[in-house]
Amino acid sequence: MDSLPAPPFYQHLSQTLLAIALVTLGIYLGQDIIVPLAMAVLLAVLLRPLESWLTRHGVPKILSISIAVLLAMLVLAGVAVLLSVQISDFSDELPKLKRNINDAYRDIRRWIRREYSVSYRQQDQYLQKAQSQTMENFQSAETLGIVTGPLGSLVLIPIYAFLLLYYRAMLLHFMVVLFADKHKEKVLDVLGQIKSIIQSYMVGLLLETGVVAILNSVGLLILNVQYAILLGIMAAILNLIPYIGGLVATALAVMVTFINHPDGYTLIGVVGVFLAVQFIDNNFLVPLVIGSKVRINALVSIVGVLVGGALAGISGMFLSIPAIAMMKVVFDRVDGLKPWGILLGDQTPEQANSKLFGLVRRKVKDVEE
Repeated sequence: MDSLPAPPFYQHLSQTLLAIALVTLGIYLGQDIIVPLAMAVLLAVLLRPLESWLTRHGVPKILSISIAVLLAMLVLAGVAVLLSVQISDFSDELPKLKRNINDAYRDIRRWIRREYSVSYRQQDQYLQKAQSQTMENFQSAETLGIVTGPLGSLVLIPIYAFLLLYYRAMLLHFMVVLFADKHKEKVLDVLGQIKSIIQSYMVGLLLETGVVAILNSVGLLILNVQYAILLGIMAAILNLIPYIGGLVATALAVMVTFINHPDGYTLIGVVGVFLAVQFIDNNFLVPLVIGSKVRINALVSIVGVLVGGALAGISGMFLSIPAIAMMKVVFDRVDGLKPWGILLGDQTPEQANSKLFGLVRRKVKDVEE
């Protein structure tokens, strides 16, 4: 019997785009359920080696999982307590920050009036117009999902992580038997690659965050900036959001430093510290600590972070990179989806040694000429 002809390209593309649209809609509508579950999956994969080590040393399975999850919660609680203590001390400085901002605001207004002959009344009109536009943008930002879901859903993360670890074998068996026998080897390969990527990414991310927090804190302490440890840790946490977090952290540090060090030299020094740490992070820490497991190009990373923020707020931004990395693993191993894997990756045609890329290079060269 002759095999059925392959569907035309436009049909295959329309089905793919429809599937992407349905998945995106499902994530947006069910983010309060999906986001905690996705966070729990990352946590469960991260805790799996610890749970396995405890089990090998004679600890019962339920107790091993409980200890692993409890240790993770204690670490997160410790960081939260440290930040809350620092933030409570910082709240006492808010009146001083307001005074410094008002003084700087008056100085800027006088300078604008002197240099550009813009009266105070005209400045007020421009400022009111800018404020109204900013408020409209913040109102529309709600549709972009910048605000996270209910904090109560965070309570579900350790429960989900416990259950995922407990039913891990059943879930893996389900994923294997879901496909035909001829695909089982490929399914096991994909699952193994996804597990390896998540573990290496999460462990590397924790190490990177710790080193960035230390570098930020040391740099700010050298500048004698108040709340240096608080700013260093918060900047490292914000750095978990690729590309965008670093900018927010720098702006926050400059604002806090402005309380007790309104002079320009200290503020420039703070910006210099964060730029230097970002340079070290991007060029040394990320390639060395996180490694080459997550190979995603910068364009897809930025778009993915923005889409993740639009769908599920800050949590979506954090989850976007591992989600894209897992999709790339699947795309690279499914014949009909391999072009999408090429789109997500960071390998240029010059770096690939296949006949396909050789043909593409020749075609592109002919077009350019």
